[in-house]
Amino acid sequence: MVLEKSRGMTDGANLYRYLTVRMSTGRARKVRVDRELWDSVAQGDGIVKEAGSKPVKK
Repeated sequence: MVLEKSRGMTDGANLYRYLTVRMSTGRARKVRVDRELWDSVAQGDGIVKEAGSKPVKK
């Protein structure tokens, strides 16, 4: 589940998009995602990541 969306220029030149997500284990983790996924999700949405594929909105 998406807890928070954020953006940052961590290297001073490129804009990166991050989602803070709650894993199925209950742990919260900040992950970097591409623009397409970042634009398509909102707070409270679910995300699924299968091995060998990109994360997608549930």
